[in-house]
Amino acid sequence: MSVVSPRARAARLARPLAVGAAALALTVAAPLAAEAHVRVTPDQAAAGSYAVLTFRVPTESATASTTKVVVDLPADHPFSSVSYQPVPGWTTKVVTTKLAKPVETKAGATITEAPTQVIWTAEKGHAVAPGQFQQFSVSAGPVPDDVTSLELPAHQTYSDGSVVDWDEATPASGEEPEHPAPVLQVVPADASVDATAAAGTSDDADDDGGTSGVAVGLGVGGLVLGAAGLGAGVVALRRTRRVAP
Repeated sequence: MSVVSPRARAARLARPLAVGAAALALTVAAPLAAEAHVRVTPDQAAAGSYAVLTFRVPTESATASTTKVVVDLPADHPFSSVSYQPVPGWTTKVVTTKLAKPVETKAGATITEAPTQVIWTAEKGHAVAPGQFQQFSVSAGPVPDDVTSLELPAHQTYSDGSVVDWDEATPASGEEPEHPAPVLQVVPADASVDATAAAGTSDDADDDGGTSGVAVGLGVGGLVLGAAGLGAGVVALRRTRRVAP
């Protein structure tokens, strides 16, 4: 009968648990990483409609807080009207600019000036701390009818003076860049639009964080798979104990 050393036996017992723990970590980390960006919800709106757009801004820094958020609105395909929802502890400013070239809409209107930026600035004691996020909402419209999507770059300022620009376009390959710009998909006015998107709300988020249902589903699925991995590790551990001399 072969003799197994205590060190080898410990390594054999630890291996199944390590595999289960790794599975849990990977499945949970994937959806969380995907959510750690500045996003706009809903991500689509009907052409010609007025949409309530909510920008979710997480503080990704471990040492600094978010003190200012700027969202750039399109000047080549402008909204003619933008209003904002007040955020307690933050001041808001809508910047209106005279366009370098008037824009003619399909409806026959001529736009010579339009909102081009929305700026939110935290008052003392109201910055978004590490591990937290804040939501900023505007009502914008009419949604341009001559495009299929609108990029809405965002700029996030931290208390240490650093600025993160969420303005990178997603390449044709579909691989998401490090700092993707929030994008609003524009669908035809007579197309079927998700009820939540058409209403311009974020009511699909039942949790306090406003996380999308897809991300929640992925997170729950990840937890289930990770738990299964841990369970398999425990079973293997028990079997190993039975057969170990």
